[in-house]
Amino acid sequence: MRALPSSRLFWIGLAAFLVAMALPLYVSGYVLGLLTVAYYTAVFAMSWDLLFGFAGEVNFGPTFLIGVGAYTAGILDAQFSPGISVYLCIVAGAFAAVVGGVVLALPALRVSGPYFGLTTLVAVLMLQNFVIVAASLTGGEIGLAVPDVLSIDATTNYWIAFVFMAVSGAILYGLSVSPIGLILQASGQDKVQAGALGFNVTKHKLAAFIVSAFFSGLAGALMVFYMGTASVGTFIDVAVAVQIIIAAVIGGRRTVIGAAIGAIFLIGMGELLRPLGELATLIVSVIALAVILFFPDGFVGMLRGGAKA
Repeated sequence: MRALPSSRLFWIGLAAFLVAMALPLYVSGYVLGLLTVAYYTAVFAMSWDLLFGFAGEVNFGPTFLIGVGAYTAGILDAQFSPGISVYLCIVAGAFAAVVGGVVLALPALRVSGPYFGLTTLVAVLMLQNFVIVAASLTGGEIGLAVPDVLSIDATTNYWIAFVFMAVSGAILYGLSVSPIGLILQASGQDKVQAGALGFNVTKHKLAAFIVSAFFSGLAGALMVFYMGTASVGTFIDVAVAVQIIIAAVIGGRRTVIGAAIGAIFLIGMGELLRPLGELATLIVSVIALAVILFFPDGFVGMLRGGAKA
């Protein structure tokens, strides 16, 4: 704790936190809406970073967990509204994501490396096909209209997303620096040696998967009630998964806060360059590639300037 005041990253983070709290007083509802989406995406990226950055497991299917949470909450609201509470739907979405995470993790954790990634990717494709086949329940390719929303006020939605991101980030960061996080790092670097030291590698990776699933599903459920609709292109598509992965990597993996920075950067740059059309995607991709190639530690590494943070 004594090292925090002298940390460049700490002071930059504190400044960003204060700016974020003041933004509703100075920016338009459109900008607040954009940041709301960015904050939920930040939680997706932070959850993914816990599994990859610390546990070392390449999860190509973060949108499986997000999609399960979002569609569970959305379907419950669409089928039973107004007889069911929005908050109950959100809790159900998070719980469904945890169950889905356990079902996916048990077979996936029996393999490692590219095989683990392939397993998670197949899960995403299966969920996509289910959404399309069960169109009468899920809305199919058109999307599922959700009757209720958290709020129609842009400022309220901004605060919900911001507080949720801040609390989620604090919990995930606390977990990452706890003994569990250290064991995950050890198992990610050399699971054989970690096992030889007496650590139950599979148990800790399963715990990381469950935590990642919970926050991913909860963020997906909250986001569906912000957007008022659920669609494959928003929550499940492989392109969304790629964006989440890139956000965590360019922000600085194994940092948690870096994933949030990367997500906000990608969403902001994508919107800023939108007038350029398809060229915007190319520019953002080139920037991301340059960061990955020349700054392996991502934005967090650049902010630290090579100094100990």
